[in-house]
Amino acid sequence: MHKILLSIFFFCLATVAWAQPNDDKQRQLEERKAQLQKEIQEVQIRLQEEKKKEKNILGQIAQQNKKIQLSQKLINTTSKQKRMLSDDIYLKQLEINKLNRELKDLKTDYANMIVKSYKSRSEQSRYMFLLSSQNFLQAYKRMQYMKQYASFRKMQGEEIKIKTNQLSQATEVLEVKKKEKEKVIKESEQEKKEYEKDKAEQQRLAQIVQKDKKKYAAEIKKMQAETRKIDKQIQKMIREAIAAANKKAAASGKTIVNKSSSGAADPAKFVLTTEGKELADNFKASRGKLPWPVQKGYVSLGYGDQPYPGYPDLTVHNSGVEITTESGSNARAVFAGEVLRVQIISGKNIAVYIQHGDYITVYLNLSSVSVSTGDKVSAKQNIGKIHTNSAGKCVMKFMVTQNTTTLNPQSWISNM
Repeated sequence: MHKILLSIFFFCLATVAWAQPNDDKQRQLEERKAQLQKEIQEVQIRLQEEKKKEKNILGQIAQQNKKIQLSQKLINTTSKQKRMLSDDIYLKQLEINKLNRELKDLKTDYANMIVKSYKSRSEQSRYMFLLSSQNFLQAYKRMQYMKQYASFRKMQGEEIKIKTNQLSQATEVLEVKKKEKEKVIKESEQEKKEYEKDKAEQQRLAQIVQKDKKKYAAEIKKMQAETRKIDKQIQKMIREAIAAANKKAAASGKTIVNKSSSGAADPAKFVLTTEGKELADNFKASRGKLPWPVQKGYVSLGYGDQPYPGYPDLTVHNSGVEITTESGSNARAVFAGEVLRVQIISGKNIAVYIQHGDYITVYLNLSSVSVSTGDKVSAKQNIGKIHTNSAGKCVMKFMVTQNTTTLNPQSWISNM
C-alpha cells in the first residue's frame, strides 16, 4: 500500500515538474507574439504614411518587405505554440487514460472488499474467527489482521478520492489546452491570410518599380554611395579616438592589462586599464541581452550585405542596423560607458560614440545631443533626439564595433 501511495506522489511530482517549464515556454511565446504584433502595427503605420506620399515606391517596398519578415516570424512563433499545445494535450490525455485505468482497478478492488466485509459482517463470525485460533499467538495475529484489513479499506477509499480529484483536475486542464489550441489555430489562419495579402502587395509594388527600373536603381546606388562615405568617416573617427584614448591611458599611470608581447600598442586597438577590461567583459557578457537603443521601433534595414527589396540582383551593404521609430523619439545608450566622441557628419546628422572598454556603440542620424565627450552615461540614458526628415521619417542607424571591427548589432540587442 505504501508503495502505491509513493508511486502516486512521484507521478504527480513528475507531472508538475514537466508542466512548469512548458507553461513558461508558452508564456515566452505569448510575449514574443505580442512583441511581433506590436512591431507589425508600427510597420503598418509607417506603411500607410508612405502610401500617402506621392510616388514614394522605394519607401513602400522597404516597409512592405519588413512587414512580411515580421509576419513570417509571427507565423513561425504561432506554429511553435501550436506544436507545444499539441504535445501538452497528448501527454495530458495519456495522464487521464492512466488515471482512469488506476481508478477502475481501485474501485473494483474496493467493491470486492466491501462484498467480503458484508459477508463477514456479524460480530459472532468475528469472535468465532478469533476463538478458533489454535493458540494465543495465532489469535493475536488474527486480531492484527482484522485491524489492518479495516485500515487498508479506509486508505483505499481515500486513494479513490485522491485519484478522482486528480482525474477531475487533469480533465479541466485538458479542456483549457484544447480551447487554447483552437484559438491559436484561428490566429494562425488569420496570420497566413495577412501574409498572403502582404506578399501580393509586395509583388504589385515590385511591378511598378520594374517599369522604371533604371531610375530607382540609380537612387539606390546614390544612397549606397552616401552610406559608404559616412562609413569611411566613422572608421576614421574611431581610429583617431583609439589613438587619443591610448595616449590618455598611457599618461594616466594606470595598469595596462592587454599589452602585446613586444610592448608596442596596436594603433587599431584600445589599450585597456583594469577598469576598461572589466567594462569590456561586462559588455561582452551582455550579448543578446542589451536593451534597444530606442524606446520603441523596428529594424527597417538589417546588418550586412543583402538584396534590396524588388532588386534581387542589387546588393546593398549596411554596417549597422537602421531602426525606424516615431517622430520626436530619443536615442538611448544600450550600456554604461563613456562618451568617446560627438561627431557632426552633416548639418542634421550627428553621431555619438560611447566606449565600453574596447567596444564602441555608435548612434547616428541625431538632430541634437544631450551629452558631451568624456561624459559617463548609464544604460537607457537618453543621449539625443533622432532626426525626422522632411518626409516625416524618423530613422536611427545603430552600430557596434570592437576596436575597428564592425559587429552585427542584431546579435547584441535583445529580441532584435
